[in-house]
Amino acid sequence: MTRERERERERARIYEKRESRQDPADASGPKRQSNPVPRRHGKTEPLLQEEPGEVTAQSGAGRPAAVSEPLSFAQGSLRDKTARFPWAKETAEAIREELLRLNAAGSPAIPQEPGGWWHQYVCPVHHTELLFDPAEAEASLFRCPYGCVLEGEEYRGAWLVFKHQSLARTALEAAAVHASLGDESCAQLGKELLIAYAEQFPLYPVHAGAQGWMLKGRAFHQALTEAIWSTTLLGAYLLLRDEDVSFSEEETAALGIFMGLLEESMTEYRHILIHERQNAENNYTAWLNASLSCVYAAQGRKDALEALIEGEGGFKHHLSIGVNADGLEFEGSTYYHVFVLRAYLISARMAERFGIDLYACEGGDGRSMRGMFEAMADLADDRGVLPALHDGPMERGPYAREIAEIAEQGLSRYGIGGLRPILREAYRQLGGTLASPNARCGLEALLYGEDVQPDAAGEGGKPRRGARLWADTGFAAGRRAGNPLSFLADFGGHGGAHGHLDKLHLTVMHPAGTLTPDFGVVPYGSPLRQAWYSETRSHNTVTLDGLSQAPHTGQCRRFEETEEALYAWFQSTGAYPGCTLDRHLLLTDGWLLDWFRVTMDDSGPRSIQWWMHPAAEPLPVSEEPGELPGKEHPAAAGTCKGNVEANPVLLAESLMDDRLAGAPLAGKRDRDGDPTAPAAVQIRYELGGESVYHTALVMPGDELITVRTPGDSVDPCRLLTAIVHSRTGTSADFIHVYRAGQAADLRRHPEGVVEVSVREADSGETCARTVRLSGKTGLELIEPGGE
Repeated sequence: MTRERERERERARIYEKRESRQDPADASGPKRQSNPVPRRHGKTEPLLQEEPGEVTAQSGAGRPAAVSEPLSFAQGSLRDKTARFPWAKETAEAIREELLRLNAAGSPAIPQEPGGWWHQYVCPVHHTELLFDPAEAEASLFRCPYGCVLEGEEYRGAWLVFKHQSLARTALEAAAVHASLGDESCAQLGKELLIAYAEQFPLYPVHAGAQGWMLKGRAFHQALTEAIWSTTLLGAYLLLRDEDVSFSEEETAALGIFMGLLEESMTEYRHILIHERQNAENNYTAWLNASLSCVYAAQGRKDALEALIEGEGGFKHHLSIGVNADGLEFEGSTYYHVFVLRAYLISARMAERFGIDLYACEGGDGRSMRGMFEAMADLADDRGVLPALHDGPMERGPYAREIAEIAEQGLSRYGIGGLRPILREAYRQLGGTLASPNARCGLEALLYGEDVQPDAAGEGGKPRRGARLWADTGFAAGRRAGNPLSFLADFGGHGGAHGHLDKLHLTVMHPAGTLTPDFGVVPYGSPLRQAWYSETRSHNTVTLDGLSQAPHTGQCRRFEETEEALYAWFQSTGAYPGCTLDRHLLLTDGWLLDWFRVTMDDSGPRSIQWWMHPAAEPLPVSEEPGELPGKEHPAAAGTCKGNVEANPVLLAESLMDDRLAGAPLAGKRDRDGDPTAPAAVQIRYELGGESVYHTALVMPGDELITVRTPGDSVDPCRLLTAIVHSRTGTSADFIHVYRAGQAADLRRHPEGVVEVSVREADSGETCARTVRLSGKTGLELIEPGGE
């Protein structure tokens, strides 16, 4: 109680001092306004100078607690890095120029309002994330990429999340530039932002506007957001202190209160998650640990950090329960894998200051950060794009920065070359902000990059990665050196709160791009999260009667490779009552065969629909084309006036019908438009100048159509064309084959046997292989004449 009373007195003193520094117009008292004008810690003059100066070293000053002194940062200093690597100096100078621009715009001024929930920063019409400009000091109107102008408390609160996070990043950038270039004005900027937040933080209320399920923060609706934000601010503090930037007694006291409040709340929320909710594996826990690690490092409390590492829900325990034995985060979400790994790395950097090595730490069954990096490297496609499995964005600027942050560390700490394409792709997405595409750029490169440019040291002529099965999480990647096509299948656990109803989903990939991606998810504030992106029909799998699957876990029956082919067999018995789904994938050096079999009990015929969502527009190849895919449908939506084709939510709802209306694809048909004989319908897709061909075997009674759907989660209003292969009955076989460069032909033989034939590009000869499906043993290639 004595400690709390002392803190309350300190908060009151800080508040009184802040009020005394207000402008005359604000001196009437502490009454809070709905949209107060932010102040820059009582300063009005520019914080940055045009010419860099040197900070006078004042060793030993500015420690919030003098329990024990942290060790110096293990890696070489940023000053050394800028001397060794030209790109590092160029990056530091580019960041400094950006800070000058922000300063000139008046951006480095902290809002006195707490932030809300960033997932609400989404357009209700177009379902795209709203635009945010870090140079904007204040905002009450918010715009989407299509030009909508919005206002309201939830958008304002979400904007404040971005603003607070942006200012914390500005503080860290300023500290990094000072450490790299010796720029005194950047040191001052970083310090001013730190102290301003330390003084303001006690004045933020425990958030009354947070939703009931949230662990409430002060500066944000969620304690999770607060934990992330605090690690950035405390990282800036430690970097400044490492460079002997001094803090006055008053500033040190304010920082001490800030850290004390953080420690109390993060400790309380850890108790709730770990003990009351019995949910220690939650990704929240990793971030609460990271925030506390930063507090303990800043306070020099090695004993507290060691207890956090070793205790229940601590670093070692969370590594054992929050990560599967195959190296992937337990929810099966690529985004949350990156999210948790980033928190682990922060904890490891803080521990390193005390000589504790968490980089080599292992949890149960050998779980480790190295294993997480290796799993991530194997999961990416040939271009370095991470698939948006389960909840998470496909592509987003802040996410690209997070990927760059961890990939730089994985490369420098573990030397995992497979991270290099991921790093190049992250910087490609960030290109144009501080540097040219494919080059290192920004804060993450400056802080963590340790070698030559990622684009200048590519994988060269290294052999293609092999196949991999993540048996615990439930993913499988199929690759063969002789085939540019590869696949990624999802058969495992649902993923809980961040899972999708997507079992037996199939992603087909080519080095020029992913043909059938997983779309990830829009910000949670959009109704499309539940109406489309987490539902079965937005994935490349099967639905019954237009209904989504039940949350469940499938299984891998076989996953093996021979000299001739890679074969994978995935099965689901929990998607629909009385129904078994079997997906058989056969990857040879020439083609990929996808045989999806659906069998049901005798409860009666059902409408069975096989969905495929290509990222490129399907182009007919048949000599007798039906309607062109997408004909009479708009290429993009832009309004929300009740028109199904212009509203992604209404469009998604219309696709729940078990009898979809769409454009039929090619094939011999009767007057009613139904197929009269088995037909091999060929479709072509253009990916980065490369052609991928898709052949579907359409049987009598089948329907093969194209329908318009919402676009990917980056922009749902850029509508896409999906292919739906459907059949009504108690069983169905959907047989499709993919080939790069030229089409393959499909022919049905007696029950359970198909022939795949291709024309060889070099000789012009036709090569045919026969494949047989057995319910007991799966697919097998049959020798000529063996059928």
